Amino acid sequence: MSIQLIADSGSTKCEWCLIDDKKKKIIITKGISPYFTTTEEIIQLLSTELIPYLGKKEMEAVHFYGTGLSNLNNIAKLKKALKHFFKKAKIQINTDLLAAARAACNNEKGVVCILGTGSNSCFYNGKTIAKNHASLGYILGDEGSGAYLGKAVVRYYLYNTFDEDLRARFDAKFVTTPHEIIEKVYTEPMANRYLASFTAFLAENRGHYMVENILEDGFSEFFYHHIYKYRESWTNPIHFVGGVANVFSDILKEMCGSFELEFGTVSASPIKGLIKYHTSK
Repeated sequence: MSIQLIADSGSTKCEWCLIDDKKKKIIITKGISPYFTTTEEIIQLLSTELIPYLGKKEMEAVHFYGTGLSNLNNIAKLKKALKHFFKKAKIQINTDLLAAARAACNNEKGVVCILGTGSNSCFYNGKTIAKNHASLGYILGDEGSGAYLGKAVVRYYLYNTFDEDLRARFDAKFVTTPHEIIEKVYTEPMANRYLASFTAFLAENRGHYMVENILEDGFSEFFYHHIYKYRESWTNPIHFVGGVANVFSDILKEMCGSFELEFGTVSASPIKGLIKYHTSK
């Protein structure tokens, strides 16, 4: 078996797996989002958070999956950064959506949904992404994502919609102010990550009717704007990948049942499925 490196990167974190014969080593770094980082910044991140943990063996292949990689400029930027360290390796760069599809389906058909910091979906025909409905990003879309749900939490807080109990819990957990929230969202980088951090509040307060309303509304929007757009949704399993999907899998399963859709698998990360996909070739 060749020495290869598999990476799955979201906006928040990147999960790497070094495969050397039968040995596997997982390394976690900050997420790499080419829309928001330069080649030099990616090189700096890799040099401090990844390279020191790889050892000195020559990499033969690097399979990188990540956000923003349907854009050719972003692919070129990332490839240049990876080539800085892996000069002889065969480098393949693909989208995080293909990562989710290969991990969830391998060589089978299915509708695949990403629900993490952002959201996305596709119909995978067993080989390639045959259909992909636009996700539009966290400002215009990303329904059902951490950023989308977190935005709802912040809105409930800033509009003073939470009841006294939930507002007190929010204040105790985040120790922030309306002014600080507005500043972070509108003037600081990575606002999507910041908004997504508020989904923890939803997970910790399940059962409260306002929390359940936020979750049901957010996921209903995702089903309506994305899953329903594939006619294949009614004849193939619906798979979910991502931290948000994993935490709230009970709601997704219930929604699939209520709409007579086949509930497939749920995983927090595609890395295990990607390891299986690339090592079985």
